[in-house]
Amino acid sequence: MLVNSLFAQGVPEAPNPGQRPNTQTSAPAQEHPLLPAIALVKDRCITALSKVQDYEATFTKRELIQGKLLTQVMFIRLREQPFSVYLRYGGEQEGREILYLHGQNNNQLLAHEGSGFLSAFGTVPLDPKGDQAMSENHYPVTHIGMRNLVNQILDQWEIETKFGEIDVKYFPNAKLGERECEVIESFHPHPRRDFRFHVTRVFIEKSTGFPIRIENYGFPTQANAAPPLSEEYTYTNVKVNVGLQDKHFDRGNKEYKF
Repeated sequence: MLVNSLFAQGVPEAPNPGQRPNTQTSAPAQEHPLLPAIALVKDRCITALSKVQDYEATFTKRELIQGKLLTQVMFIRLREQPFSVYLRYGGEQEGREILYLHGQNNNQLLAHEGSGFLSAFGTVPLDPKGDQAMSENHYPVTHIGMRNLVNQILDQWEIETKFGEIDVKYFPNAKLGERECEVIESFHPHPRRDFRFHVTRVFIEKSTGFPIRIENYGFPTQANAAPPLSEEYTYTNVKVNVGLQDKHFDRGNKEYKF
């Protein structure tokens, strides 16, 4: 990966696109490099997800938390309306369950640990945006899901269209495991106050149009160093429109241990 070797002092503002030549060769000279990427994501991902009412999947989350990369793997059930989420963790958090149903439980999530000291407290209600619920997460459970994730990227890119210093690349024949994907990569060569990430990658599954992985990398702290992974979200084993009902988001469901 190309890594910038010259860093500006401090973190200055990003320039307006008109302040530098447009180096994006796959788009018209006067068009911001991100505009075709935004159009592609809307055409492929938003269109595909508009047909999805609910789904089950394996959700793998890797986030840089307090300087350490935390990996969590969970089974997810998600219903778009009303927004409802069930999570069952594996790995080191085996047995942890989280339940969130918008408009219920005072809009708090319900959580319990599968083992260890905290499991003795049983099921506890938590503010989704509170310190305890956010201690291992970049985003609250209310922002989980493929639709929320891709909308977040679109919001990020829409803001970045106001500035220059960005290159966009397309990889139409990529693979994620055995799944054929097209990948869009946005790249900022210099750290600026307006740019959250050095590199952003969106993996779009060709067969479905779903955004099955998002990667965001921070800016390197040293010249010629690899950019650190800040966050990565991957959806596998996705089964859509499986008919999830209220019972699937009820703490009394006998499948669960709330």
